[in-house]
Amino acid sequence: MREVPAMSTVFDAMRAASRHDQSPAWDVRADRLRRLKRLVRDHHEAIAAAINADFTNRPRQETALLEVFPSLAGIDDALRHGKRWMRVRRARTGLWFKPGKSRLMPQPLGVIGIVVPWNYPLYLTIGPLTGALVAGNRAMVKLSEYTPRFSELFAQLVQATFAPDEVAVVNGDAEVAAVFSALPFDHLLFTGSTNVGHHVMKAAAANLTPVTLELGGKSPAIVGPGADFERAVERILVGKLLNAGQTCIAPDYVLVQADQRDRFVDVAQRVAGRLYPDIARNADYTSIISPRHFDRLVSMIDAAGAAGARVVPLTDAAPDAAARRLPPVLLTDVPDDVRAMQEEIFGPVLPLVTYRTVDEAIAFVNARPRPLALYVFDKRGDVVDRVMRQTVAGGVTVNDTLFHIAQDDLPFGGVGPSGMGVYHGEAGFETFSKLKPVFHQAGLNGAGLLKPPYGKRFESMLKMLMR
Repeated sequence: MREVPAMSTVFDAMRAASRHDQSPAWDVRADRLRRLKRLVRDHHEAIAAAINADFTNRPRQETALLEVFPSLAGIDDALRHGKRWMRVRRARTGLWFKPGKSRLMPQPLGVIGIVVPWNYPLYLTIGPLTGALVAGNRAMVKLSEYTPRFSELFAQLVQATFAPDEVAVVNGDAEVAAVFSALPFDHLLFTGSTNVGHHVMKAAAANLTPVTLELGGKSPAIVGPGADFERAVERILVGKLLNAGQTCIAPDYVLVQADQRDRFVDVAQRVAGRLYPDIARNADYTSIISPRHFDRLVSMIDAAGAAGARVVPLTDAAPDAAARRLPPVLLTDVPDDVRAMQEEIFGPVLPLVTYRTVDEAIAFVNARPRPLALYVFDKRGDVVDRVMRQTVAGGVTVNDTLFHIAQDDLPFGGVGPSGMGVYHGEAGFETFSKLKPVFHQAGLNGAGLLKPPYGKRFESMLKMLMR
């Protein structure tokens, strides 16, 4: 593998190339997308093996389902619709300015920076990269130091697939990420924790670089009075335990009716046993990414128990620090001030919070920072509609979990502390484009009446405009 030039050198070459070719034709963009698709499709087994090694254990089936499939689907969506997204769009022209015409002209921003987390390293690279390329941009990608095998492999694949001024990969630790975030990108997309998001936004502000921040937070699941209860528990457990809970939109706590709490515990134990039998040796259950993250989760469970919460294991297995396997647990009777109720958990730990009425559950959600995701389970449309109207969240799946992120026609993004800006599909195209407003003046127009000297005729025209 050839030596990777300094970040600033790569950036300067990309910026020069983007300024030389301000608006690449569709054929150029489509070619880049097809090359990206081949990169993923032809090397997905090697990619899955690298991710598995980085986690110590993550099943290739999980990588295929949660990363490879949505990556390819997103590229196909861009190839299917990108040419239409590029078209100049008509815009309404004010009555007094006709017969002039207004247009919106989509143009690439230039060079896009993408900072990728460790939990879904492929999908959270390919998703924003697809949006950047279909919009006609060049892109630099900073991968996580927690996934070194994937990061090295992906850098090699990108070097073999793209010219250095099209797409480039940067690898390194937090200091490298800080330097990367300080480059004067035309747009910077960061996926990661809210805490680090503050630093990224501060670094970008020095260059007035616009940012899209995909953060996290505590995403609630509300099990309504009219829910298909056992199915709701199963879908919550599936959404929580995929990737061992290391998912930004995983359910972070469950709101369940007070008289249904013990039933939830019983059903959850049965479901966990079906999903992951003999979990200590089950190859389908993902390990925690690092010793630091494992210790943090164990400490969070211990602190909740010490504060009076009931810790309910969902299996008979014990935590295994050597393999970084943390069997799932529920927390009940959890004091509100413990870390499990204040921090995003990002692991297989699920607090249960009881409520008496749906309005009380809604009030609980609204008393906290707005979440990245919200899940509501109920067969009654009026209950679902009430939750939808009275809560604000980055995205919602009704009667299931996670699936809103896989819809290319739904923008993905947070709100408030869970993020800002959106991407996916056409929303991603627009995030990485400048929709340039253009007004075309007609040859015959009344603009000549609106100029000095301001006499009686001007005053008459002004009265007509302001009536």
